[in-house]
Amino acid sequence: MNIQDQSRFDSRAGAPGLVPGYMSGFGNSFETEALAGTLPIGRNSPQKVSFGLYAEQLSGSAFTAPQEANQRSWLYRIHPTVKHSARYRKVDNGLIRTAPAAREESDLPIGQVRWGPIPIPEEKLTFVAGLRTMTTAGDAETRAGMAAHVLLVTASMRNEYFFDADGELLIVAQQNKLRFRTEFGVIEIEPGEICVIQRGMIFRVELVNGPARAYVCENYGGGFTLPYRGPIGANCLANPRDFLTPVAAYEDKEEASTLLVKWGGELYATDIGQSPLDVVAWHGNYAPYKYDLRRYSPVGALLFDHPDPSIFTVMTAPSETPGTANVDFVIFPERWQVAENTFRPPWYHRNLMSEFMGLIYGVYDAKPQGFVPGGISLHNCMLPHGPDADAFEHASNNELKPVKLADTMAFMFETRFPQRLTKYAAGLEQRQDDYIDCWKGLRRHFDPKGQRP
Repeated sequence: MNIQDQSRFDSRAGAPGLVPGYMSGFGNSFETEALAGTLPIGRNSPQKVSFGLYAEQLSGSAFTAPQEANQRSWLYRIHPTVKHSARYRKVDNGLIRTAPAAREESDLPIGQVRWGPIPIPEEKLTFVAGLRTMTTAGDAETRAGMAAHVLLVTASMRNEYFFDADGELLIVAQQNKLRFRTEFGVIEIEPGEICVIQRGMIFRVELVNGPARAYVCENYGGGFTLPYRGPIGANCLANPRDFLTPVAAYEDKEEASTLLVKWGGELYATDIGQSPLDVVAWHGNYAPYKYDLRRYSPVGALLFDHPDPSIFTVMTAPSETPGTANVDFVIFPERWQVAENTFRPPWYHRNLMSEFMGLIYGVYDAKPQGFVPGGISLHNCMLPHGPDADAFEHASNNELKPVKLADTMAFMFETRFPQRLTKYAAGLEQRQDDYIDCWKGLRRHFDPKGQRP
């Protein structure tokens, strides 16, 4: 973590799994109890915990990680999680894939790829059944890389729970709301908001206002943190105070339930006799959180040219190579464009990083046609991309007045690894075979006898 303040504590009482409540501050250490008097004072694991609870630590980093990077929380729960490990059985992975996925997954040749919105089906799909892997990158077992999924949910989870041991999950809501009931409390997100459920955290997902569609980044590497701001300084981009962590809210339910686990690229299930969301109180800095992308404070060029698109990084999961991310989460939000004598859309480029892009709502300025809300594009390592022909002509010839790009939100999952298509992604009816044609209309303008503009 590159957040300096690790000392803030905030204790609040949360209702038992009813209404979401939040504490603010990315990377902070918190304490919260749903039943007053639960948290032990001055020690983590007393001989006996109040109210007959069990003390348990959940670690998101090695025990010996430096203090500023050490992630752990103490949970005070009705049942220890060893009670969740009856006997695991392997179950069908469905459409979930994990890196390194077999190269035989897709035999499509390399190229730029784009998909229209994937329809939400009529069949019953809870969170796990509704995950469809689009790309995989790196190797989950070496804790490097990521997978990009589309999530289609038509039913709430009932007495069914899940955790991912392979990576942390960044969920980007695109259509309708989702409610995440976690060990740490309740989080709700709507289109324009994200949440992160970190590695190993147990949760279940409920619908709020109808079937939902979302994008999911499964980050195999180190956890997401805020990017280094450099000369930007202390303000703008994503500010720590806007990240919200849930207050404690527990379920006291002794009912037959199923816990699903993703581990080593495989899906397992175990039968348990109670809700695993039975944490009455917790303290620490390893906890799920949400963020409203509309609170992002963009920075841009005020006179001419533009900075690199990395200026729009919300969070980054660093790699062992300084400045080269395992995964970057980048957005293109509502903002003003004011630069003079400048081609304002993203320029044509080839890039070391591989870009999985989605549009949450609105219009994306470099692709006003064909790339619509719920859609996806993939521009892999060193494959060229940029504005389509119409966007180029408009940006090259339009009068340059200050323009506000309003009511728009696009994002990228960007990684240093090539992203390999899954069989599911390659075979989708929504894959646009004619995507490459969006650049077909780019005309030759070169005239050695012409004049400079």
